[in-house]
Amino acid sequence: MNIFQKDKKIGFSHKTFTKNKKGYLLQENVFMRINTLGMVQDINLKTHGVLNDNFTLSSFDFKISSGRFNFSATGSVSGDMINIETRSSGASRTFDIKIKKKPYIAAGILDAIRATGLKAGEKYTFDVFDPTTMSQEPVMVSVLDIENINIQGSMKAATKLLMNFKGTTQFAWIGEDGEVLKEKGLLGINLEKTSRKDALYGLPLETGEDLTKVASIASNVVIKDAAVLQTLKLEIGGIKYSDVNLHGERQILTDNILTIDKESLSGLAPVLDVDNLETLEKIFMQPGPFIQSDHPKIKTQAKKIIQNEIVPFKKAKKLINWVYNNIEKRPVLSVPDALSTLENRIGDCNEHAVLLAALARASGIPTRIETGLAYINGRFYYHAWNLLYLGKWITADSAFGQIPADVTRIRFTTGSLQQLDLMSIIGRIKLKVIE
Repeated sequence: MNIFQKDKKIGFSHKTFTKNKKGYLLQENVFMRINTLGMVQDINLKTHGVLNDNFTLSSFDFKISSGRFNFSATGSVSGDMINIETRSSGASRTFDIKIKKKPYIAAGILDAIRATGLKAGEKYTFDVFDPTTMSQEPVMVSVLDIENINIQGSMKAATKLLMNFKGTTQFAWIGEDGEVLKEKGLLGINLEKTSRKDALYGLPLETGEDLTKVASIASNVVIKDAAVLQTLKLEIGGIKYSDVNLHGERQILTDNILTIDKESLSGLAPVLDVDNLETLEKIFMQPGPFIQSDHPKIKTQAKKIIQNEIVPFKKAKKLINWVYNNIEKRPVLSVPDALSTLENRIGDCNEHAVLLAALARASGIPTRIETGLAYINGRFYYHAWNLLYLGKWITADSAFGQIPADVTRIRFTTGSLQQLDLMSIIGRIKLKVIE
């Protein structure tokens, strides 16, 4: 299939789906040329899946590569667990993830739907496991009516499907022979069936619009110096407040008005006793699949940075300054993980956030990742930063060297780096700065 951003071809995908004795074999290869923050980069995603007779996932092998960054994950389902092995920067990690329901893989959903007979009005829910976030989320699919669509210059009858994932709406059209003819997704990205020759040798790949700017929101006011602001008040609409985490810590949501107050640095702890932390703080001291705070390279680097410092705020300041000064600020199209970022010394806000989280946890500082919007040059862009426990929770943005982070950082999710949690607000949220 050709991949278009609006009317520009930015990539192609190829998928095979075959029956075997135990179920099905699925292979998908996706190549895209993406423009982010004004930089054009190629990204390649490969998925191999072994599915059971009922299209649920038995095992998978996932790889993503872009420039210097390579990430792979393999997994197999055993009862209510998925046994995972990840590999990045030459290091591997194994762990188990507990699942609530039998998992599906995203690349196999349309095949599972096709097997139902595509009866108009039917609705289905698939609990999809995503190897880029190591999480399971429901995808709701509704079978709509038959439409005639133009594919490669000829009209074809196709059954239209509506797919809802985390509040976002996507569409797919399946032809009378069962083949997927077209898909329509976020940010103007569409897929259309084509021949192998046309996908590889047809229209040359072009540079699409900058996706970061397409997703951003224009501000109704110009903020000249965000660093001096102590409070920001905004009117927020267009989204379900229950889908996000707007209220709490330094943010107060009253009706549709959000007030953000910069934290005071008074009353911080002179020292943290990691053995006597509360439950929440203990959770955010633990290593994770992408926050490898227990890896020897992370621990060694953290020790070099903080040296003999014991005061939590001073340790945090050293870590933030090091990440700010040593990680080249450029977009990366990969799964953000701390170890790869430390090795490659390149990354955008996501890489800065996972690396600071790993270094801080390795230094005895409970650390969360927050995602949301940040004001930059007249627009609000999707962004990631951190929340550090220094006796109380304080925001920090190592991509800009800030602690506390300025009040134009508007949090929508907190806890772990799951940028997909923001999918429900992209293209929907309305912002108005009122004070």
